[in-house]
Amino acid sequence: MKYKRILLKLSGEALMGDQPFGIDPDRLEQYSKEIKNVSELGAEIAIVIGGGNIFRGVDAATIGIDRVQGDYMGMLATVINGMALQGALEKQGLYTRLLSGISMDQVCEPFIKRRAVRHLEKGRIVIFGAGTGNPYFTTDSTASLRAIEMEADIVLKGTRVDGVYSSDPEKNPDATRFSTLTFQDAYQKGLNIMDMTAFTLCMENNLPIIVFDMNKPGNLLDLISGKEVGTLIN
Repeated sequence: MKYKRILLKLSGEALMGDQPFGIDPDRLEQYSKEIKNVSELGAEIAIVIGGGNIFRGVDAATIGIDRVQGDYMGMLATVINGMALQGALEKQGLYTRLLSGISMDQVCEPFIKRRAVRHLEKGRIVIFGAGTGNPYFTTDSTASLRAIEMEADIVLKGTRVDGVYSSDPEKNPDATRFSTLTFQDAYQKGLNIMDMTAFTLCMENNLPIIVFDMNKPGNLLDLISGKEVGTLIN
């Protein structure tokens, strides 16, 4: 096993599957099975999931909602996704904890670093909801921050594509895929891997990132086993 403690970043949109919005139960089940396979290897798994399948804070202004208010709405969307993922993982027989950056004791624990680390050490899957608890920070930034706090070995960013490309492969068939990149190369090429805050946090703390296709069965397990999957940025 190449990576002992990982931070898995999933987008909220990924949970939609082929639906226009919401949560696709088949996709949720697929992800939970992939995570179970990795957990059974002995990996310690923390997860940050976005909320874009329900609400995106950056879209708030288009419907006349204040950006700060919109960001808090987006944070609540991540908690809903976290609860859904928690339920799916527990259906697979895994032990989980949902920790929130915003206090909501009836549904999840407050984020406390030492408690989160202890959960990981005990083999529980830790899901971080509600972002950092602050507006203007994306779930990518949350993933980078929590990974550093948890002293994770790597950030695994699960997407719909099999790595980082020179341009959008869904729009440009001539886009080329990178197998590895340095942080400096990615920055100079202007590649949209994470938002700048998240990217800088990883770069300054020497925390590598792998961007990979989460929708391909077995990819997550292959990554943990040390096989070359996706694009490594370090």
